[in-house]
This record gives sequence, structure tokens and C-alpha cells, in this order.
Amino acid sequence: MKGKRYFMPRIQHHPQPTSAIPSRRQGHPACLALKDVAFAYPNGQTVFTDLNLTVEPGEFVAVLGPSGCGKSTLLNLLSGFLQPDRGTIRIQGETVRPEHPSLGYIFQSPQLFPWLSVIDNVRFGLRMDGRLDPAAQLDKARYYLQVVGLAAVAEHFPHQLSGGMRQRVSLARALATEPKLLLADEPFSALDAMTRRHMNEELLRLREQFGQTILFITHDIDEAVFLADRVIVLGRTPDGIDSNHLIDLPYPRRFPDTPRSARFLEYREQLMDRITHVMENTQ
Repeated sequence: MKGKRYFMPRIQHHPQPTSAIPSRRQGHPACLALKDVAFAYPNGQTVFTDLNLTVEPGEFVAVLGPSGCGKSTLLNLLSGFLQPDRGTIRIQGETVRPEHPSLGYIFQSPQLFPWLSVIDNVRFGLRMDGRLDPAAQLDKARYYLQVVGLAAVAEHFPHQLSGGMRQRVSLARALATEPKLLLADEPFSALDAMTRRHMNEELLRLREQFGQTILFITHDIDEAVFLADRVIVLGRTPDGIDSNHLIDLPYPRRFPDTPRSARFLEYREQLMDRITHVMENTQ
């Protein structure tokens, strides 16, 4: 694909990560597959002309790029809210559509319903799905609140919670439907630095526990390196993917040790170079 590059670390003799990502089993479809995707808005703005991307089951992929490179458009295509002009987007072999049962979402803001209690917010997706009776919905909602450490505030309302707690409720709501693919749109960008670090560690812990495939949009290079198995840099529109960067850092990843490691700093430098290159070519 045009402009696509794979970057391997320059540091040699890396130890293997302590927690391996599940490899794709022969005969099983990728969790997410985009093939020859093209998209332009009605005003004639072309965003993608030939976008190809495969995300394997259990993989954590972060997407970086400067403003205007198509990150939001990509997320809307993956969620089915926008349809490609050409090409295919499939989740576990099925054509993507809005509210696909294999999809979960975490947004920049928690988007909780203020008139619902915490547990009813977590239960909301289960109610809409309609596959469980009310008692089973409540049991599952309580379980995922316990998973994110918020069982004690189940009967509280969103206005009674801190920003970090509200985002954990949003995460519990997304996990409660047990999606195969979790789409995250800069979910921690509005949090203070310490809470953001905690949420990064929490997301990796939950990913290790439940094995979701995650595609994570962020502007933060350090966050992308800390979280991801692979970082994709989007180029200027309509070039699509500029480069792929494999992140071979051991698990568990923890603050402050992981960001201080030589390998972490190496990956950050590589990504900064690529983002700078993209921005210079955009001007």
C-alpha cells in the first residue's frame, strides 16, 4: 500500500514479552479487516483511497496521526456509522454495521446518562441487546462494576463521581456486552496525568483478563507506546497508513518503570520522527 512502512526496533537482542498476544489460528478470520477501502465526503474531500488494515484477535493497536489525517473518519467507518465508497470492512468475517454485537465503544467523554444510576448505566447496553432477563442483566452489570473497582458506587449517579470514576463506568459498560473488538476514541485525554496513568494500567489489566482486541485512537505518543502491541501512523489524506511500528515491550507494563526503559524511549523517538515527517509533508 502507498506509503506503508514497517519499523523494527534498532536495539538488538530483545527479550520476549512475558505475555504473548494470541496468534491468529489457521482458518479463523482476523478480528478486523479493511481491504481497499476508499472514502470521500459529499463535499469532495477525499480521506482514504486505498486503505488496508488487519488486526488480529487479541491485538492492541494504537492509531496516531496529526489533526486532519482521518482518525475520526476511520473510527466512524469501523463502527459502521460511515460506509466506504469502495472496499470492505469486516469484523470476524462479517460486514460491519452500526451496533454490531461484536463491537464495544469508549469515547472521549464518558457519555453516561445523568438520570440513570451507575449500575443502570452499565446495564444499558445489555437492556438494548435484549438477550438476558433483567435479573441476569443486573448480575452482569454488578460483576463488571466489581471488575473496574466501582461496586461500592453502584447506586450513585454520574454527578456524584470523579472524572476518572465516570470513565471507569464507561469502560464497565463497554465490557458488559463482552465485545470482541473495543474501539476507543481518545478515552483518557480529558483526565489529569495521574488518573490517566492509572486508567492506562487498568485498561491493560482488563485486556489481559478478558482478551479483547482493541483499536485505540490517541494523540499521545507515550500513551500509544505504553499501551499497544503495534502503533499505526496515519499519513496525510488520502494516503492512509504511513507506517506500522511493532512495540516489543514486556508485560506487565507499569509506571514509572516502563516509560523510563531504553526501548520505550527508542520507540517514542521513532514515532516522533514519523509524525514530524507527516506534518512536514502536509504543510
